[in-house]
Amino acid sequence: METLESELTCPICLELFEDPLLLPCAHSLCFNCAHRILVSHCSTSKPLESISAFQCPTCRYVITLNHRGLEGLKRNVTLQNIIDRFQKASLSGPSSPSESRRLCQFCEQDPPREAVKTCVTCEVSYCDRCLRATHPNKKPFTSHRLVEPVPDTHLRGLTCLEHEKEKVNMYCLVDDQLICALCKLVGRHRDHQVTSITERFDKLKQTLENNLTNLVKRNSELENQMAKLIQICQQVEVNTAMHEAKLVEECDELVEIIRQRKQVIAVKIKESKVMKLRKLAQQIANCRQCLERSSALITQAEHSLKENDHTRFLQNARNVAERVAMATASSQVLIPDVNLNEAFDNFALDFTREKKILEGLDYLTAPNPPSIRDELCTASHDTITVHWTSEDEFSVTSYDCSHTTPTNFISLYNSADSWMIVPNIKQNHYTVHGLQSGTRYIFFVKAINQAGSRNSEPARLKTNSQPFKLDPKTAHKKLRLSNDCLTMEKDESSLKKSHTPERFSGTGSYGAAGNVFIDSGCHYWEVLLGASTWYAIGVAYKSAPKNEWSGKNSSSWVLSRCNNNFTVRHNGKEMQVEASLQLRRLGVLLDYDNNSLAFYDAMNSQHLHTFDISFLLPVAPTFMIWNKSVMILSGLPVPDFVDGGAQDQQEQQHLQHHQQHQQQQQQQMGLCRQESPYVSGMKACH
Repeated sequence: METLESELTCPICLELFEDPLLLPCAHSLCFNCAHRILVSHCSTSKPLESISAFQCPTCRYVITLNHRGLEGLKRNVTLQNIIDRFQKASLSGPSSPSESRRLCQFCEQDPPREAVKTCVTCEVSYCDRCLRATHPNKKPFTSHRLVEPVPDTHLRGLTCLEHEKEKVNMYCLVDDQLICALCKLVGRHRDHQVTSITERFDKLKQTLENNLTNLVKRNSELENQMAKLIQICQQVEVNTAMHEAKLVEECDELVEIIRQRKQVIAVKIKESKVMKLRKLAQQIANCRQCLERSSALITQAEHSLKENDHTRFLQNARNVAERVAMATASSQVLIPDVNLNEAFDNFALDFTREKKILEGLDYLTAPNPPSIRDELCTASHDTITVHWTSEDEFSVTSYDCSHTTPTNFISLYNSADSWMIVPNIKQNHYTVHGLQSGTRYIFFVKAINQAGSRNSEPARLKTNSQPFKLDPKTAHKKLRLSNDCLTMEKDESSLKKSHTPERFSGTGSYGAAGNVFIDSGCHYWEVLLGASTWYAIGVAYKSAPKNEWSGKNSSSWVLSRCNNNFTVRHNGKEMQVEASLQLRRLGVLLDYDNNSLAFYDAMNSQHLHTFDISFLLPVAPTFMIWNKSVMILSGLPVPDFVDGGAQDQQEQQHLQHHQQHQQQQQQQMGLCRQESPYVSGMKACH
């Protein structure tokens, strides 16, 4: 019955339809409600009959009225009959307890008490006790709207804050709130932009779903990041415990070495003491023996001196005097020499150097990142010599030098397969051989010791372009090559040359090709034009016809000058090019890998034209002249004014990505590796 009643309810008065009008949009409206809408649109200066249209409050369809006004609309007789029958059924049938009584939805007792109020804001019905407990007379509860108890099916239809009996059926985008039809027709939302509840529901739901998806994704990323951080913390704990154990082990080893050395030195001291005391005892015994002999001789001499009888004195004293004289003269009889070094005074224990080593025991940290010195690096067409410096080179055990091309770097920046690595370099420079001509490479240098390693900032270094000369076998018979085949000039009197398939031939095809075919890399050469005003310069496949002008076929691309006109030509099609008549130095940039051929005014750093070419075969530089002479400068580095800025930006982005990737890898390896407690100087102690 409640569902049927909602279908029979007017969207304006929220009562059963009374004298319903059938609108052209198939919705219905009470006659009096429609009259109220017209009154709300009518100003004081205009009569009600002047209103010729109004909007359906349900679907916003514009209802056009004829001269009869509302009387011109049809009555919905069928709907009126249904309402009459519904009212009779409602009066005759008993109401169920659930329809007559509304119970408190907040009570914890069973059964709940009867509700006295329904809070439209909370969408909950409360008994008197629960209402006082949950809605004190304080903000923000004072703004909650309380109504008589109503069923849940009616509750959501009574949420209009300005019209208590109006259901909300649209959404105000300005105030961002649900409103009813009267709010839009006569209320403060009259001039606001509104939308249907369904449309707002779909949009808000989609926004919420998108935000929820992003939030879930962010939470997932945070969880992954947190898992990595937890893993790093665990790794730190493991590494710390390992290094602490290593520290104790190494220090115990040092203590054991000191203890052993102490014992060895103590034994040496004791042995030296015994040996020295033995020598001293022998010397003392010798001294004592000499002393006894001397004392006996002195006694005998003194006894002889007491003899007064000259005859006896002479008879005995001669022998005594000889012995005394001999004893005095003989060093062997006197006290033997005493070696003062035997007193151990010259022995000392000096561990100053060892103490300094022990005091210097500390963490051995990973070396600082080396710095690649671009200004010291050199290049040829197939080699690059990299120079770098290191602030703490004495702590570096070795270096690794890695390089790759930008193409590999951009596509495989996180793959080890894209890098050529030269390990165990002992000097601060290294020359890489076998590189492609005219190609840019990215270099990293890694400094390594026992504690870890750190990478340098990336350096972008380029090999020079492929050097070449003019090939005499291709030169037209009326061209003369000179200056080691770097200069060509028109010469009608030149010697006849034998015909070969490679040679330019035919009237007016005064050309020659370079002696190389290029199938990769980025190459730059320049042509010194001198006073020549008639020439064509570009590239061509080997199969390009030699008996017609370059650019007249699909196998060649040239920039041409004929007196004061500059054109670019390919496959017989020409296009004018703006260039200075004073053009004396033409730059040609062939970027085979990126499928382009560009021409420049090298003197003024001005771009002239670029061909976009899908190269199928190797190409050779080609040159044609019809007056004067030109000279070729090849094997040049690509100048900065023609270097691609967009490519640099792309490479820079990937370089930054690569560095971030390396930093994450270093973090995942554990922070302790960069400051490992490897005891420096330990080998010296051993």
